[in-house]
Amino acid sequence: MKVEENIRFCKLYDLYGKLLSEGQREIMSYYLNDDLTLSEIAENLKISRQAVKDSITKAGHKLEELENKLALLKRIENYEEVIKDLQKQLFKGQEE
Repeated sequence: MKVEENIRFCKLYDLYGKLLSEGQREIMSYYLNDDLTLSEIAENLKISRQAVKDSITKAGHKLEELENKLALLKRIENYEEVIKDLQKQLFKGQEE
């Protein structure tokens, strides 16, 4: 997973993680917050590595589906851009 994709995945999990199943939340927390490998997660939970991979994949699809419907991350990123623009204008005015 590319760095940009991983960052997006983390942001989506922060926004929508509570809407995942308890099992998916546990696996995603290990994966994203604790930075464990699939094998380490599987060992901790006494399940197969494939089950961990499937859970992460399904959770990822669910998070993207929620973002497509609700667009919270998109709105937040738009607000962040507006704030950056306003800060630039403010600091530009102070320099003059």
